[in-house]
Amino acid sequence: MAKNLKTVSLDSMLDKHIGKNGTAKRDEFENELRLDLLGEAIKQARLKRNLTQEELGQLVGVQKAQISKLENSLTDARFETIIKVFKALNAKINFNVELLNQKVKLA
Repeated sequence: MAKNLKTVSLDSMLDKHIGKNGTAKRDEFENELRLDLLGEAIKQARLKRNLTQEELGQLVGVQKAQISKLENSLTDARFETIIKVFKALNAKINFNVELLNQKVKLA
């Protein structure tokens, strides 16, 4: 007896189980996802340069544990540290900024 399966989009599943775009829970989920991607980018660049976490840490001026935490997205790193890591890896980085459709008020 075959069940009828319904195909749904990823966005509709996220809306249903995480929350709609713009909600605090969805923003937190999206932010965590981006941090995972950043950590993976650091790890892949490090491996491509044939560096250990300890060697990269020495280049950046941090302990091996900090590099591990960055790669595994276990810490909120300072922006300055992330820039130093990519600079040590001789990697070009690009950040995209998307302006939301919201008005900005000056105090």
